[in-house]
Amino acid sequence: MSSPVRSDNHRWRQIKSTLAAGVSFLSALLVVTPLALVLYYLVRNGASALSWSFLTRLPTPVGVAGGGMANAIVGSFQLLGLASLIGIPIGVLGGVYLAEYGSTRGNWMLRFVADVLNGVPSITWGVVVYGLAVLPFKGFSAYAGGLALGLMMIPLIMRTTEEVILLVPNGYREAALALGIPRWRTIVSIVMKTASKGIVTAVLLALARVAGETAPLLFTAFGNRFWNHDLTQPIAALPLQIFTYAISPY
Repeated sequence: MSSPVRSDNHRWRQIKSTLAAGVSFLSALLVVTPLALVLYYLVRNGASALSWSFLTRLPTPVGVAGGGMANAIVGSFQLLGLASLIGIPIGVLGGVYLAEYGSTRGNWMLRFVADVLNGVPSITWGVVVYGLAVLPFKGFSAYAGGLALGLMMIPLIMRTTEEVILLVPNGYREAALALGIPRWRTIVSIVMKTASKGIVTAVLLALARVAGETAPLLFTAFGNRFWNHDLTQPIAALPLQIFTYAISPY
């Protein structure tokens, strides 16, 4: 038979566990409730504005009701495509280098720089690209906007790719090398294939982050109210269009 002391300790642990679970549930509820209220408010007031014309028409002139966001939607996809051409290859290859090659000191410096760049405010990226790609060519452009977003993607993809590749067991590498497979082929065909889901997740996270950025695009893409047929000219984007409407008196 269990002693009364042990039974009391067990009951006391159950009480503490129940109290801790209750406090955790209430804390989570307090955190989620404001978010749920904001989401409810947005859906209740914004759902009525969504229509096919809103998705397929251009913005109307200032003061005229109606209009849509078609050019901004297409512009955002164009900017993300340009950013992907820059950020994904460099970020993935940089992550592979950190995980598989390089020296201890050199890799530490690269990781430190990547972590610092991850914390740089997005407006700083916009100012840097403004000096590199806007002032020299004397004009805003989709290329400059894509460059700013692509540079923001690199450190996030690089560090996430590195961590995912490091999770691949060393036994996979050793088995491939024991069979005489070159190291580069081992990395491409075995290591990266095993870590492919994590790498795709890193890319999607980076795209989701830069897709909502407004500040760097103000200094690079600038935005417009029409279709963009030339990537060397200013281009619309959803964050820019929303920002323009938010500060408009109409």
